[in-house]
Amino acid sequence: MDRQGVSVSLLFPVMKTIGRLGYDWDAFCRYAGIDPDLFHNAEARIAEPEFERMTKAAALYTGDELFGLHQGQHMSISDLGVLGYVMLHSQTLGQALAAYQKYNFIVCSGFNAKLEIQGEDAVISLFINDSPALPSRHCMEDMTASFYQMLLGLSRRSIPLKAVQFMHDQPPGIAEEYVRGFGVTPQFNQKANTLTVAKEVMEYPVLGADRRLLGIFEGIAEEVRMKLTQGSVLTGELYKWIIDCMPTYFPALQDAARHMHLSVRTLQARLKAENTSYNRLANEVRKELAIHYLAKPEYTIAEIAYLLHFSEPSAFQSAFRKWTGAAPGEYRHRIEVLK
Repeated sequence: MDRQGVSVSLLFPVMKTIGRLGYDWDAFCRYAGIDPDLFHNAEARIAEPEFERMTKAAALYTGDELFGLHQGQHMSISDLGVLGYVMLHSQTLGQALAAYQKYNFIVCSGFNAKLEIQGEDAVISLFINDSPALPSRHCMEDMTASFYQMLLGLSRRSIPLKAVQFMHDQPPGIAEEYVRGFGVTPQFNQKANTLTVAKEVMEYPVLGADRRLLGIFEGIAEEVRMKLTQGSVLTGELYKWIIDCMPTYFPALQDAARHMHLSVRTLQARLKAENTSYNRLANEVRKELAIHYLAKPEYTIAEIAYLLHFSEPSAFQSAFRKWTGAAPGEYRHRIEVLK
């Protein structure tokens, strides 16, 4: 699966901003040379330079010199889709940032973030992977403002910024717009794009999960739970517990033993007596969840791989083929044909 470039889903915030400013999206697509059919393929990716071109075109089309900054200020965690959903189920902002660093390729393979603790400060660097060129001003201001909004949205509390740095030049005459958005005057022409907060901010708890996305997961999880929990008391309890863990992490055998108040060896022996193993149970949960997610076309294969906590979409592809004899895309096509 191609993980390069930007997910087409990142154009939807641009679409929302175009509409919020009172412009017609179809007219903008014609102006910017964007193929409307692009949005019919949830798996589509856009080359990063092309995405930057589209963002610059949006700024010119709307006449908004700070289009990227303004768009980032209206970012919602749900704009990140499945990635945002899983971040919402992290315990702290630091853990949510770690999840973002590991799996943000779902929405953009190039952009990433790095956290450094410097004394009493937490410095979040925002950058384009392996890019010698200076990122587009509109894209970087969008990403920086979005990242700040993400911290605010996840914690549901005030987070004063100590500093904001940008690598690009300052646009003339509009410094007050940055202060309104960040609470501080950014420094321009710096060596990196950074947000600086107090280090204790990384320990702030994540609050307020997106109920729409959570409801989707709960509906699927309930169907899988009803199918799998018809066996013995032990396997039924383990199936239920693994499903409950899945929004946040994929539990290991050691985690299961602690939950059951058993030693690892005792748990393995009891499962062996029932002609099963923990690995088999855990993979059965993954398989059934995958089948139910594939029936929902709004989720891409990469997003499903992330929801099931595979390290790579290719690992999910291989596992699903072993489970069913078909690749996830082939299986989804069969479902669509039968509808």
